[in-house]
Amino acid sequence: MLAEQQAEARRILRLYALSDDVQDKLWAQLDVSYFLRQGPSDIAWHTRHLYWRVDAEQPIVKARLSPIGEGLELLVYTRDEMDLFARICGYFDSKNLSILDAKIHTTSHGYALDSFLIQHDSHHEFYRETLSLLEAELQDRLVKRQPLEPPVFGRMSRQSRHFPVRPSVDLKPDEKGNQYLLTVSATDRTGLLYSITRLLAQYKVNVQTAKIMTLGERAEDTFLLYGQSLNSGKLQIQLEAELLELLSI
Repeated sequence: MLAEQQAEARRILRLYALSDDVQDKLWAQLDVSYFLRQGPSDIAWHTRHLYWRVDAEQPIVKARLSPIGEGLELLVYTRDEMDLFARICGYFDSKNLSILDAKIHTTSHGYALDSFLIQHDSHHEFYRETLSLLEAELQDRLVKRQPLEPPVFGRMSRQSRHFPVRPSVDLKPDEKGNQYLLTVSATDRTGLLYSITRLLAQYKVNVQTAKIMTLGERAEDTFLLYGQSLNSGKLQIQLEAELLELLSI
């Protein structure tokens, strides 16, 4: 599977007149999970924009129309920091953009390589007209690193109000005991993901990887976390309680 993913990505890169070894420096910083979670088309797209700036000093933000279905694909590549994921989610919320899928990766040399599938309630023309604007605005926000704003929850849909998802939170150590796996489930609404990631940032908990899934009115998100506060049983219980309270709003 891994070899097939990489071979197909190389084939796509050759269509852009790039040599077979152009990806080596970038791919050397990525673990197996990246290649298994990303499709060859996305791997090639990321590589085309990053292979020549693997050690970039400034954040890199790239957007494109989703090759499949509605929405935008957004790539963010920058030095990793504690509240980065929350900062990105906060920007999407400010633009009324819903995150349908997110793949969060951390390279071996300390960079975040995050990709998102986002959607707007407006028409398809919204995406074409705002691609460059989204890239510029999000990059500017990441450079300025302003304080995280309080989340603003959007209204639930009529279906969500009549058939709410019972919120749940599960936090447990991974198989090696070095990191923690957080799984949350709740009724989806604007501001939900940002509020979760903002709370994690307040506890100085970093997101190593994330799997964001929106299934109709249901949000099912999984995070691989690390941070000193997770070593405290008291703080773990406190974090779970605050997350559950947040999901129940």
